[in-house]
This record gives sequence, C-alpha cells and structure tokens, in this order.
Amino acid sequence: MDFAYDARTEELREKLLAFMDAHVYPAETVAEEQRTRLASPWDTPPVVEELKAEAKRQGLWNLFLPDAEYGAGLTNLQYAPLAEITGRSPHLAPTALNCAAPDTGNMELLAQFGDEAQKKQWLEPLLAGEIRSAFAMTEPEVASSDATNIETRIRRDGDSYVVDGRKWYISGAMNPDCTIFIVMGKTDPDGADPRRQQSMILVPRDTPGVEVRRAMRVYGYEDHYHGGHAEVVFDGVRVPASHLIGEEGGGFAIAQARLGPGRIHHCMRLIGMAERAVELMCRRAVTRTAFGKTLAQQGVVQNWIADARVTIEQLRLLVLKTAWLMDTVGNRGAHTEIQAIKIATPRAVVDIIDKAVQAHGAGGVSQDFPLAELWAAARTLKLADGPDEVHQRSLARRELKKYL
Repeated sequence: MDFAYDARTEELREKLLAFMDAHVYPAETVAEEQRTRLASPWDTPPVVEELKAEAKRQGLWNLFLPDAEYGAGLTNLQYAPLAEITGRSPHLAPTALNCAAPDTGNMELLAQFGDEAQKKQWLEPLLAGEIRSAFAMTEPEVASSDATNIETRIRRDGDSYVVDGRKWYISGAMNPDCTIFIVMGKTDPDGADPRRQQSMILVPRDTPGVEVRRAMRVYGYEDHYHGGHAEVVFDGVRVPASHLIGEEGGGFAIAQARLGPGRIHHCMRLIGMAERAVELMCRRAVTRTAFGKTLAQQGVVQNWIADARVTIEQLRLLVLKTAWLMDTVGNRGAHTEIQAIKIATPRAVVDIIDKAVQAHGAGGVSQDFPLAELWAAARTLKLADGPDEVHQRSLARRELKKYL
C-alpha cells in the first residue's frame, strides 16, 4: 500500500485548497445572509450557483465519479484527500463541486444500472448540476435498518408501475431543484427470498400522487443547503414501466452497490469536519484565558488536542486503506473495511467536535461558530447508510465465521 499522493491528486489538492480559501470559506457568511432574503428557505442562495460556476471553470467538478466517461476518472484513493477537504465546509463545498449526497450516489447508480434513456433524461442533467435528486428508501413505520422491512409497494399495471408508500428523511427532497426520486419498494412482497422482493424505480417529482409533505429536522436543524430531509408520500403514483431501474427484484443488490461508495465518501468528509473542529479548537485555545492561563496551557485542553490529532491520523489511514482496497479488489472485497470505517469514523469525529464545542463554551453551541451544526451532521452519520449496530453485527459475524 502506497498512500503518497500522485501528481494528479497533488495538483487537484492544491487547486481545491486555493478554491476553499478564495471562494468557499468567504461564501459561508454570504450564503447565510442571502438565505434570510430568499422567497423560500429551500431556495438556493445565489452565491452557491456562483461557487458551482467557478468550480466547473477550474475543473473541480464531478470529482467523485471514477468512470471517466461521466466524471473526473479518479480512483477512490485519489478522491479521498479531496473529499476530506470539502468536509471542512460540508454544507457548501460538496455542492459547489457537484459532489454532494444524495446526488453522488444517485449518479453512480444511474451510471452503473440505468439504461440509455434513463441516463439521457436524468443522469446528464445531474452531471451538469442542472437538477438535484433524492433517494427514497427510509420509512417511518418500519425499522429501515433492515431493508427487507420496506413496505412501499411498486405494483405492475400494464405498461406502468403504481407506487404507494410513505418515506421520510429523504435527503434533498425539499430543494425545489430536486426533480427526480429514486424510490425503493417491493414488487414481490411475498417472494421466497426477502432480498429479491425489492425493486427501484424513477419517479419524477411532478408526477400526480407525489406529496412532499414536510421537512424533517435533524437535532433542530433543517439543513437548508443540503436540500433538507423530507417526509414524502406516494399515493397511487403511476409511472411508465420503463422507469424501472435494472430488473424486478434487483433493488436490494442495487442499494448495496450504491451505499458502499456513499459510506466511504461520508467518512472522507468526516475527517475534514474533524480537522476543521481541531483548527477552531486550537485557535480558541490560544486566544482565551481562564484561571490565569490560556486554554492552550491547560492540561485537559492539551489532551483533547493531542487525542484528536492521533485519532484523525488513525482514521485517515483506515479510510485510505479502504479506498485502496476498493480500487484493487472491489467493493465486495473491501466490505470489512467499509464497515469498519463506517463504525469508527462518525463515532470518533462526534467526540472530537464535542471537545471543540467544550473549548468554545457557550459559543460552541451558538450560531456564531459552525461546531454545533457539524456535531449534528456527524452524529446523524451514526445512523445514515446503516446504523452502527447493523455494521457491528455484520462485522462480528464475519470475524466469528473463521472460528465456527
């Protein structure tokens, strides 16, 4: 394993770091100010579109897609340090580079499993950043950590499918630019194999029967820049049979293929979030005095900073190893490591951000610093793309199998 940055990665890192300094960080306060004057809180602040245009101009666009036909053609190992940098401003930078979830996973899914017509109608405008999308899987009435529980029904009726179900925490769905949903539901609810009951289908937002009912808050935040997280009801929604992605019964396998890269992308960005928290903590520590000493001279704060640095370096190496394995032996061959980073990274980053909050005192939980919102985002990732306990269960089974 060689984790040294190659020439292309180093070039892109330098460009991206400069882009962050010159454009993204200054835009954070501008976006907040502009958002207060928008007609709808879900509209995109004009500065975000300016960031997207500049990123595209600089060639910092669709970096996440390994397929050179659609994206930058970077390997996971090349993309990892770039995604980490965007994680330092997780609400603006990924969107600016067209590298924000859930669009990233949806673009990968369409590139891998969509037919030519689906790619033309939905993938191309997503790649261009002209529209947004949502992935409708999680449901309020069942434990969605077990995807076989999904109750949404996708029923064949002649040349159409009819979709009925209720979803929630559907990321991006509040954004008015979100024009397409990828919906997971059951086409064969009584099938013998519970992993062959589900299918995926494309549902345009303006289809009769689609109701974006309300925004779901995350620790009180509505996550406007991300497009929010919505409760969505599908009531007798009829779409052409050609909107089915892949084959009937292939939904579970497609979901697993989609979630693998999504999980490592989250972990890459989490490391950037942790780095931002440590930077803020250090800046605070050298400028605040308590009991006759700066915080930087207090032993407990020094311990927080030292522990955070050790943890970040450990997490980065594990993420890079996972990226390397995904590139060399495929996502299936890296299954153990993908689960390991998904368990370890959010857990550790939540703790690092929490210490940074503590170092800021009341300021840490205020809107004057990004820490509270970073904490909420990191804590949510202990649930997103499969809760910790599901990954722990699967990982333990794989370890125990060696001894049974």
